[in-house]
Amino acid sequence: QVQLVESGGGLVQAGGSLRLSCAASDSIVSINYMGWWRQTPGKQRESVATITSSGGTLYADSVKGRFTISTDNAKNTMYLQMNSLKPEDTGRYFCKLVRGFIDYWGQGTQVTVSS
Repeated sequence: QVQLVESGGGLVQAGGSLRLSCAASDSIVSINYMGWWRQTPGKQRESVATITSSGGTLYADSVKGRFTISTDNAKNTMYLQMNSLKPEDTGRYFCKLVRGFIDYWGQGTQVTVSS
């Protein structure tokens, strides 16, 4: 069992920046991948960015060039640096870790971008 705890969300004006963190209770070295998902009321949870254990990354088209996903294996932590934030980036951001055939989710952190 792996616990994931997100932090770093908040209220920011459009054009601002935030850095989200996802701290895992276990090593993140031997994983399939980790990533950030975003959910807004009435919509399905969508993938924002993912990173594999070898460092490969994928981004949603809507955040390419603005968001950067990274990991610090020594701290068992994943980050999402979000720059040039837009109101449409508002939502609850969830951290996900996939190891083997098991998905682990955090409780999420709220990001609100005001125009």
